[in-house]
Amino acid sequence: MSLKIGIVGLPNVGKSTLFNALTKKQSAQASNFPFTTIDPNIGIVDLPDQRLDQIANLANSAKTIPATVTFVDIAGLVAGAHKGEGLGNKFLSHIREVDAIAMVVRDFTDPDVTHVSGEVNPKSDIEVIQTELVLADLETVEGRLGKLEREVKSGDKDALALQQVLIEAKKTLEEGRGLNSLPYSDNQKNLLKQLQLLSLKPLFFILNVDENEIGGAEERIKDLQTTGQLPTSSPVIPVSAKVEAELTELSSDEQAEYLADLGIAEPGLNKVIKTAFDTLGLITYFTAGPKEARAWTINDGDLAPRAAAAIHTDFERGFIKAEVISFNDYVTNQGELGAKEAGKLRQEGKGYLVKDGDVIHFKFNV
Repeated sequence: MSLKIGIVGLPNVGKSTLFNALTKKQSAQASNFPFTTIDPNIGIVDLPDQRLDQIANLANSAKTIPATVTFVDIAGLVAGAHKGEGLGNKFLSHIREVDAIAMVVRDFTDPDVTHVSGEVNPKSDIEVIQTELVLADLETVEGRLGKLEREVKSGDKDALALQQVLIEAKKTLEEGRGLNSLPYSDNQKNLLKQLQLLSLKPLFFILNVDENEIGGAEERIKDLQTTGQLPTSSPVIPVSAKVEAELTELSSDEQAEYLADLGIAEPGLNKVIKTAFDTLGLITYFTAGPKEARAWTINDGDLAPRAAAAIHTDFERGFIKAEVISFNDYVTNQGELGAKEAGKLRQEGKGYLVKDGDVIHFKFNV
């Protein structure tokens, strides 16, 4: 499963610096000019997961293959983007292609890095971006509603169902609210998917703080939420882009020492990657053997045959059973053999709901 997260924000909020740190390469220009990023930069990032290393060690695997997340560094947005201001049309088209949105919000002060609106104001930044997403969606919805009239009059049931959903969506958008605020059913989401609506995408925030504020950033977030500067409805991850960029230049031991001095347990970007994964409602299961230990990405709620399809569609089509060991049982009993001897290896059928951390061997026949 390929996951694509769009990093968005106003110009000069630190998007490209964060992207460079995420991908540990300087492929995205980072400089003090709006629209430095024009075409989106794309980087594939490993999902940090210590469980995979533990499983690989116990299985004596020759290599490990982690789950991955693709990040897309999208050009900075300005007010009026839905009308083509700045790089608006390009910006919006690039967002349509991602699965979720990571909105970078500036909370650092630096006289050498200009703010596009003249002042650091997280609430204002968020409102500009969300307004543009809402207005772009409103144009899309109104356009689709106009085209649906003839299909509805002809008695097309699918068109009628879509029309009903879009009428409600239009009301929400006209109130200035994003569509991810509505409790859509799975069927309604499937109807809306064809429109690639921007404000329907899962969203989380990255608060880019000053280097010397990162240790107390959690309290800063609470203060901003209390005063209405940050929303409480979506995850907010504090990060110092400057710190993250510096960490990429250090060895593991130097990183640990630097993080300890700052009073934080792990790089902020680890949390960004994990949050991106969680925002999309995904979990990981593992396969392990002498050749490789591998993490596989599936939807939370997938049954065993559907989870097997992550490896190959033949595994789903010819599914017989799944041999399953929970991660804790796998580690406690020192691997597959120990777990089997302890009675912790289970035979599961087509109705088994795969759990995060399961170590699985699928049996199939095609």
